[in-house]
Amino acid sequence: MTIRRWDPFAVLARVDDLNEFDNIVRRTWTTPARNHSWVPPMDLVADGQDVVISLELPGLRANDIDIEVHEGRLTVSGERTDRTSHLSEDCKTLVKELRHGSFRRDFSLPDGLEADAVSADYTDGILQLRVSGVSKPPAKPQKITVSNATTAVAEAKPEDEVDN
Repeated sequence: MTIRRWDPFAVLARVDDLNEFDNIVRRTWTTPARNHSWVPPMDLVADGQDVVISLELPGLRANDIDIEVHEGRLTVSGERTDRTSHLSEDCKTLVKELRHGSFRRDFSLPDGLEADAVSADYTDGILQLRVSGVSKPPAKPQKITVSNATTAVAEAKPEDEVDN
């Protein structure tokens, strides 16, 4: 019987590119219940009283994207089809880096925010959502006085009981 020492990092030596490493990490650390094959990258920016969310969604048409506000959640979902699925069975994939399948991104909204506070624009593969009235003005700093326990006790005693 041969005993082989297991090296947990050996798989990394076989990784040909960062995309494959990304797939290994995703399969290891994501929950299978998500049922979404990719997550579009995003930027989140505060613009005055508004928040602007930009999602990178190349290869989709505007009617492929679903945007919903429900119970304090803004959800963006959709599906990008595999553009090679129509090719003949004789085709052999040499490199596959384009993501396809369903996606979903969820964002929490402040209480009381309605769907009419959200506007959407889709141009050149970028979905830009503007959520109005989300940001609160920055609070002004307030000074908090720190009391000393012995000072507080001395202040609580009548003057004739204070030891000098």
